[in-house]
Amino acid sequence: MANIRSAEKQRRQAEKATIRNRTAKSRLKSALKKARTAVASGGKDLSAGFSEIDKAARKGIIKNNTADRYKARLSAALKRIEK
Repeated sequence: MANIRSAEKQRRQAEKATIRNRTAKSRLKSALKKARTAVASGGKDLSAGFSEIDKAARKGIIKNNTADRYKARLSAALKRIEK
């Protein structure tokens, strides 16, 4: 239990941020799963997956290099399927 007002406020802010980050990470994982499923089933539209990856990177949920790696792997998987 925090004894100082600023520590109590920081605890409240941390709880809000945790919920927000958990939600965003869950959305990202769902979008990645849908994109991978779409590629595996022959779908060619990755724009929804890419958009969600970019949003997560912009919000700081994942780093920019991680976002680029996810997008590169999705694109590579799509190219393998198209051959």
